[in-house]
Amino acid sequence: MVRSMGLALLAHAFLLAALTLGVQWKRETLTVTAEAELWSAVPQQAAPRLIEPTPEPVKALTPPPPPQAQPKPTDADIALEREKLHQKKLQELEKQRSEQVKQKQLQDKRDQDKKAAEDKKKSEQEVKKLDAQRADNLKRIAGLAGAAGASTSTGTALRSSGPSAGYGGRVSARIKPNIVFTDDIVGNPIAEVEVRAAANGTIVSRKLTRSSGVKSWDEAVLKAIDKTDKLPPDSDGQVPGALIIFFKPKD
Repeated sequence: MVRSMGLALLAHAFLLAALTLGVQWKRETLTVTAEAELWSAVPQQAAPRLIEPTPEPVKALTPPPPPQAQPKPTDADIALEREKLHQKKLQELEKQRSEQVKQKQLQDKRDQDKKAAEDKKKSEQEVKKLDAQRADNLKRIAGLAGAAGASTSTGTALRSSGPSAGYGGRVSARIKPNIVFTDDIVGNPIAEVEVRAAANGTIVSRKLTRSSGVKSWDEAVLKAIDKTDKLPPDSDGQVPGALIIFFKPKD
């Protein structure tokens, strides 16, 4: 048993020595030597350092003031409020009444304008009617006095002052044989001549009022009138005192 105890102690001593060596080997410092070169193709600046914002101090919340008790309205306050409401209603009623009066005035004015327009129209119609009656009376009086106009004539004179429809043809037939014109012209220009004659038809003057644009034709017309010397009487036996005659070389 002593020998067993000795062997056990020896084994433990050997194991303790082995553990001691193992721990010492782990504690040895390893020195590693290395070199590194840092470079950059383009110079760059470093970003600014992040600075944490300083938190604002928290303000203490002030509790709201307690609600004040409303004073109880007195009888005087109630009466004053009632008076205000009454005055407000009176103002509204007065405004409505004023608006109604204004609308009535506008309607009355429109009615008056409409009546005035109707009266004016009626008056104009009466004036036209009276004028028509007056014209009828004048026509009837002229007919009774021996007027020579047609039944459809609207004039009031006893005789018409203008020539009859066929008088121009008789005048042209009297003057054209005296026209001497042999020139060749383009177109058919018109020469306008004013002729004045005495009561017996004798031509007292002639005037070219519009040229035909061909001087030789204008002169031939004036010479023909001078040769004519006298105009024929109209269908009523009268010769117009003045008339406008048109002359065309190819008519």
